[in-house]
Amino acid sequence: MEFIGILCLILVTTSLAAHICRRIGVPGVVGQLLVGLIVGAGGLNLIHSSELIHIFSEIGVILLMFLAGLESDIELLKKYFKPGMLVAVFGVIFPLLLGAGGGFIFKSTATEAFFFGVVLAATSVSISVEVLKELHAVNTKEGSTILGASVVDDILIVLVLSISLTFLGANQGNGGSLGLTLLKELIYFGLIFLLVRWIAPYLMKLSERIYTTASVIIMSLIICLGMSYVADLVGLSSVIGAFFAGIAVGQTKVKEKVFLNVEAIGYAIFIPVFFVNIGLEVELASIIKQFPFITLFVLIAVISKLFGGYLGSKMAGFSNNSAWMVGAGMISRGEIALIVLQIGQTGGLIPEKYFAPMVITILISTLVSPLILKFFAKKVLKHA
Repeated sequence: MEFIGILCLILVTTSLAAHICRRIGVPGVVGQLLVGLIVGAGGLNLIHSSELIHIFSEIGVILLMFLAGLESDIELLKKYFKPGMLVAVFGVIFPLLLGAGGGFIFKSTATEAFFFGVVLAATSVSISVEVLKELHAVNTKEGSTILGASVVDDILIVLVLSISLTFLGANQGNGGSLGLTLLKELIYFGLIFLLVRWIAPYLMKLSERIYTTASVIIMSLIICLGMSYVADLVGLSSVIGAFFAGIAVGQTKVKEKVFLNVEAIGYAIFIPVFFVNIGLEVELASIIKQFPFITLFVLIAVISKLFGGYLGSKMAGFSNNSAWMVGAGMISRGEIALIVLQIGQTGGLIPEKYFAPMVITILISTLVSPLILKFFAKKVLKHA
């Protein structure tokens, strides 16, 4: 029963922390991470990572990526394909190169340096969307491009992550030769195509005819968890399967219903545990020791996305102010970067001493992104 008490403490503290953060204009995820820092070994020493916390955290991250897939608006991507693609591609290339360069400065191995870049290449525009809503700029050319680019960015990061786990020797425990692993993964991506095109629509229609409470939600979770499990079997991360399962279910007419219900399940219990668990693993002492690392990587995190988005937008024919606004909208890392970071740590691709500094880097870049976006958005809207 001890875990029940711990779970209750996590839910109470994360709810309060998220509420306070949102009231002062800070993303709720920041408060949930801070809870992990405060109640963990580096703070009050009330909660320690355990097998049950790890299991709940795993389910949380799977549901989080499933929701990210559900939110991926493919129609918006089609409408703004050219600018969205250019912004996303440059917004991935710049952080990969600069992040790897930063790793080499601190004498990291090639594998570790590359994965620093992978973490910084992730974008989470949920915070940018809130700023755009506040400024009534969601449906502008710039706002739509930010949203379209975020869809491409998510897909690119998932693909880069898949390749990284295969070729960088992450501790996935799947065994076998590289050739066999690649074959399994190619078959798996073929399965994803079939899932999006035919399997998911058929299963979701079938679920509507099943006389079971919440049959549609149960079927969506079966697809999510099933694809996650198979992804793990073939040597990929389970979150990759969850993301593409979300995209598949997101193409059906029950998308909104599934999103609302899975969001309620995830954020009510599992997702807060995931964020707290990350905070539990952060050693505060290492943050002070790695201050130069954090400073450099925060600069890389902000500059790489800002200039990557700017360059992609300029190539798509945007004005200077509009291009800067789009670049600013891609700076926030948030949940996606934290997920990639945890996968890197689990796979042995991130040195233990740099885990906490990378968490702080993600937090700071997420906190400054709304300020930078507002600065450039007001310039665009002023001349609109």
